[in-house]
Amino acid sequence: MNKEFVGYDRDTLKSNLKEWIMTVFFEKKDGSLRTMRCTLASQHLPVAEEKESKRKENLDTISVWDLENNGWRSFRLDKVKSVRYDSVVKS
Repeated sequence: MNKEFVGYDRDTLKSNLKEWIMTVFFEKKDGSLRTMRCTLASQHLPVAEEKESKRKENLDTISVWDLENNGWRSFRLDKVKSVRYDSVVKS
């Protein structure tokens, strides 16, 4: 099931990333276009120790797990061109 949408608020996008594998199309800082297949579904995230972060969360970005590069990446919300919902993650 593929769905494609444009224009999301941060909370909706983060919530959906916890349930879906998505492809995000966005503009990088250098102006180039990037396509990233990503998620926040717990089944795909690395096991990490809980630790308290002293860094203030940047509300202009979303950090996600990049499924193709197996690492944390982020993108700016104002640079997202479109989002495709690729598949629902089974719990």
